[in-house]
Amino acid sequence: MASERALKLGVAAGVAGLMALAIAADLLAPTPEPRRIVLCGLLALAPASLVWQCLRRLAPRAPRMESLMHCAAYPAATTPPTGANGDTSDTPRALSDTILALEARLEHAPIALFRIEHATGAGAVVPLNASARRLLAPGRAIAPQELNQLLSAQAAGQRQLVSFDTERGAERALVAVSVLTVRGSAQRLAALMPVESQLEAEALNAWRELVQVLTHEIMNSLTPVASLSRTACGLLEEAQNDLPADIHADLDTALDAIARRAASLVDFVGSYRSLSTVPQAQPQRVLLEQMFERLKALLEPQWRGRLAFSVEPASLEVMIDPGQLEQALINLLKNAAEAATQAQVSARLSRGGRLRIEVSDNGPGVPEALAAHIFTPFFSTKKQGRGIGLAMVRHLVHANGGTVRYARPVGAGARFILTF
Repeated sequence: MASERALKLGVAAGVAGLMALAIAADLLAPTPEPRRIVLCGLLALAPASLVWQCLRRLAPRAPRMESLMHCAAYPAATTPPTGANGDTSDTPRALSDTILALEARLEHAPIALFRIEHATGAGAVVPLNASARRLLAPGRAIAPQELNQLLSAQAAGQRQLVSFDTERGAERALVAVSVLTVRGSAQRLAALMPVESQLEAEALNAWRELVQVLTHEIMNSLTPVASLSRTACGLLEEAQNDLPADIHADLDTALDAIARRAASLVDFVGSYRSLSTVPQAQPQRVLLEQMFERLKALLEPQWRGRLAFSVEPASLEVMIDPGQLEQALINLLKNAAEAATQAQVSARLSRGGRLRIEVSDNGPGVPEALAAHIFTPFFSTKKQGRGIGLAMVRHLVHANGGTVRYARPVGAGARFILTF
């Protein structure tokens, strides 16, 4: 501000000097002398130069295209990139480096990003980063075209929880869509964030807390009932001679039924208490081939040669709690043995270097309407089932940082996929 004021004062001073010289030249007009006219012209050069310099510095400058692009790429709250010498000049190289950095961050973002060609209605869906391409690649979404149609149908400005089928089973994801204009063309940007693992973890914690509270309260009531029923049975035996035979028989039958039922309920509730007391996993390096050999030796008498294990490659290792993984596989194979005559367990590395263990059988499988509930505690499709076997499998797998899904079988039977 002070510099602009000084320039304006310089212009005024230069104009005043020129006016003074003009008056002097006018006074000399009646008796002009070449020497004096030349002297006035030379004296006018200084104020004229002053006026020209000040006006040139005050003239507004058109912004360069690089500066405009720089302002578009960097809002006022951000710091522009510095050059090699620490300056913040808008050089083409600095702008190119910035664009490459932004592209790298977009490419490796953990959220799948898609571009939808039209701002409204159906439009072509194009993956924008690696997460989106992996989601549509073989081995993930079973029907990529259906997933594209699902994204294209999403309205802008809303967040919605959607579900789609993958080879590991149904997965849920949160979708957020926004509208933007690029080069004069309106389009939508869809961000897809898988949340299946997070939702499962929260559901497991909620069930664990619920089971812990219920079992605690039920056990507090059942324990004294079981104890008092046994005491009453002892007192009844002592008073056998003091009571009529029919009354004694009725009391003995009633107290025995109460004692038996109380003991059965204590055992029943105790089995559910194990869901809330899963010990902390103690991971160690495990050679899967050796683990499968132990499981085969343990379960061979039950399956009688109809249980097969395979590992690819044979040297495949994993950091995991061996006892908890073995228990999860035993539960799955125990369920399979009740409905199937053959079963197979295979292990290999999937895309991304993750361990994939698949347990399949030739049984009737799980009805599609019930597939979403089979891991829920207390839920069972069997008349005498307690609904704890698959719930315990999910607890053990999650305790080791993995996920378990019921996948649609290729043919008949059931298929469970464990991923670590």
